[in-house]
Amino acid sequence: MNIKDVIKDNFVKFSHACEGVLYYNVDVDGKTYEFPVDMNNKQDVGNGVFLKEDKAIYFLRWIRRSIDNGKFIQVK
Repeated sequence: MNIKDVIKDNFVKFSHACEGVLYYNVDVDGKTYEFPVDMNNKQDVGNGVFLKEDKAIYFLRWIRRSIDNGKFIQVK
């Protein structure tokens, strides 16, 4: 999957949280994908604000990491 297709002019939407991990959804080519943002990793998230809906480009680091680690999964 091309990372540009995921982030260009796109938005992420908060789905749910579990054990300190936020899960966001992003729609790409008519399919919905989910990826995690680990809030337990304070060095990674710092004092960031994580909104219900936001620009996908702001989540580039977590999207890229999820794709590389096989955690960017299709949910719909």
